[in-house]
Amino acid sequence: MKLKEDAELLRIFIGESDKYHGKPLYEVIVKRAREQGLAGATVVRGIMGFGAHSRMHTAKVLRLSEDLPIVVELVDHPERIEAFLPELDAMIQEGLVTLEKVRVIAYRFNAEQTDGA
Repeated sequence: MKLKEDAELLRIFIGESDKYHGKPLYEVIVKRAREQGLAGATVVRGIMGFGAHSRMHTAKVLRLSEDLPIVVELVDHPERIEAFLPELDAMIQEGLVTLEKVRVIAYRFNAEQTDGA
């Protein structure tokens, strides 16, 4: 897939323990994005954060939190992101979703590598 220079970044802030039909929400989001052919997705696990409830989530040596902040980032053409939003809205019970314009500098892959997923 070729990704044009003008794209959008959809950023989703959720908790690691958030579920959708019993599965980790971040996994469901990424799998659905892939099924819909979005250009890419990345999940980042935070070490500290808080949200609307102002409850602190942190990873400490003596206290291992199982609800660390998770950020899911999706990049694609604006119309593809727009088409994904209603499905995303149905999945997220708590969290923050942001959208911003981005300029794609490079989007490359090695055709010789195989995808094991």
